[in-house]
Amino acid sequence: MIPIDKINSLKNEYDILRDRISDLTEMNDRKEYKKINRRFNELQNILNTYQSIESIKIQLEQTKSMIFNEIDQDMVNLAKEEYELLENNLEEITQNLKNLLAPQDPNDEKNAIIEIRAGTGGEEAALFVAALNRMYTRFCELKGWKKSIISFNETGRGGFREISFSLEGDNVYGTMRFESGVHRVQRVPETEANGRIHTSAISVAVLPEADEIDVQINENDLKVDIYKAQGAGGQHVNTTDSAVRITHLPTNIVVTCQDERSQIKNRAKAMEVLRSKLLDLEISKQESEIASSRKSQVGTGDRSAKIRTYNYPQSRITDHRINLTTHNLSGMLDGELDEFIDALKIAYKNERLGT
Repeated sequence: MIPIDKINSLKNEYDILRDRISDLTEMNDRKEYKKINRRFNELQNILNTYQSIESIKIQLEQTKSMIFNEIDQDMVNLAKEEYELLENNLEEITQNLKNLLAPQDPNDEKNAIIEIRAGTGGEEAALFVAALNRMYTRFCELKGWKKSIISFNETGRGGFREISFSLEGDNVYGTMRFESGVHRVQRVPETEANGRIHTSAISVAVLPEADEIDVQINENDLKVDIYKAQGAGGQHVNTTDSAVRITHLPTNIVVTCQDERSQIKNRAKAMEVLRSKLLDLEISKQESEIASSRKSQVGTGDRSAKIRTYNYPQSRITDHRINLTTHNLSGMLDGELDEFIDALKIAYKNERLGT
């Protein structure tokens, strides 16, 4: 059953926001206007979906009447086929509406910080970090998001031991959150003379960007180190001490930033990362508690679980959480992630709905 009272309440909210959006004075606060516009679009999507359901119900009644009242048997058979199609369509759109009405995680609208680190596999793992960095960069470009490097540690062959960056745009964390976990790659390294397939692994962490009001940090709990930024091969990128390392003593979380030439800017970025890590720590605890009370498929607090395998020889990608496999490795590495992310979003929402 679709909660009519809920729909009517959303209609009222929609009308209020429509009036606010049309008021040009809202433009003065761009952040508030963006928030209002995002919510307006969400409501519009919900109400349009509900309207589609009501329209299909009317068509079903008309088709049902034709089945029982039409004399021509060929027309009756056509009506029965139409009725079955409409029923299937109604079921699909109703499920879509339920997903849209599911409680939204307030963190989904936040920007995100992504950290990619090489694990087992040595240089192969580092090269795969570079490949995933490019994949997310292309995905970011397709989404119209802004990407800013925070820190990186290059190898001599074009790979990264680790790289972290921020993403800014619409619903970034809600889209990227399912990329957290261990990504495994199976391929033949360039240095492998016998053509043997090697397996390497890297870890991806997706953190919601936290505001100061989300996380309170006591300055006395911080140990701050300043040093020179370095690039590949160990050469000094800067001749001044501008890179910043901050250690949060209660949790022993360490964050660094060296992308900016200004020590002040690097410290500000490092504090953003620290707040995000502390918020993510709290989210992980909550998800772990939920996962311990029921079998969790997607929304798990275990960030060390293997979530996806990229098999180069077979051009195969498998997401182990939802058993989804495709054979479009080159497309995915070029930023075509929507098929996987959309499927993961649906699975996650179904979990929360208990379906």
